[in-house]
Amino acid sequence: MKENGILIISLDFELYWGVRDQFTKEAYTDNLLGVQQAIPAILKLFEQYRIHATWAIVGFLYFQNKQELLAYLPSIKPNYIDRTLCPYKYLDSLPHCSQVDPFHFSPSLIQLISTYPFQEIGTHTFSHYYCLAKGQSSRAFQEDLKQAIAVGKKFGYVPHSIVFPRNQVNEKYLQICKKMGITSYRGTEKSWFYQTSEKSHKQWIKRFLRLIDAYLPLSGHNCYQIDQIKRDIPFNIAASRFLRPFSKSLRVFEIFRLKRILSDLTYAAKKGAIYHLWWHPHNFGVNLRENIIFLQKILEHFLKLQHRYGMKSMNMDELSQKLSAI
Repeated sequence: MKENGILIISLDFELYWGVRDQFTKEAYTDNLLGVQQAIPAILKLFEQYRIHATWAIVGFLYFQNKQELLAYLPSIKPNYIDRTLCPYKYLDSLPHCSQVDPFHFSPSLIQLISTYPFQEIGTHTFSHYYCLAKGQSSRAFQEDLKQAIAVGKKFGYVPHSIVFPRNQVNEKYLQICKKMGITSYRGTEKSWFYQTSEKSHKQWIKRFLRLIDAYLPLSGHNCYQIDQIKRDIPFNIAASRFLRPFSKSLRVFEIFRLKRILSDLTYAAKKGAIYHLWWHPHNFGVNLRENIIFLQKILEHFLKLQHRYGMKSMNMDELSQKLSAI
């Protein structure tokens, strides 16, 4: 019996913890503050089109402020060689403040996400943990994940899905995830220029090819059949496409970016395959109107494929439950 195509959507909710080593807070302020409008807008679209999605959330975001977070730090912390990756040194520099801090904490948005139907609260680790960075260890990762799950449970959520920050999948850590109740993770696309590694001289080449691939089909559709997923927990629900945000400088190429994704979706629907789209809420933090219109076009196309081919929307946990039942 032929399977129906499946659309998986996952979002990495991380705020400034996810971009500290790439941008100053001042340089990225508009994107970060824009998350306050972006997430409600995305959720409204998801509700309108009955979209199931996984929100992989950095554990730090659950807290109201620095004081609350300090009481929940793991007993073992990663000893990154690259000190810019360490959030704890940066945390020390943050002022103690009882006011709302939209750059580092967001319990209200997490609560909002949980009130919408079909939305899964997953984990993006506790501290935006870099699993392939030099200096970190399996013990530090285990403590980090333990805190991520504990803080989720404290606020009423039990994470079953993980998205590794920067898509740094460390195969050695999958058994740790399994022991802690994680049943699925988002692996990387198959093409070599999507494979994650420590920084190297080839990184700029990979970034360039990924950019081109968003507009032209360099890596194919990146869909896969359900029987191609290895039957080991946690299941690898691999990414298919990063939803790049609207760019004014590349506005003329928007039709190609849209065509690329719609073509992927159509292929998945016809072949009964899985298509996994992902992005960060802060990607929509600027140019929100253009990004929401673009997303709506994708979801309109999904709706047509749902009616014509029976394509389904699932979050990562729902697909992992389906895999466990096979």
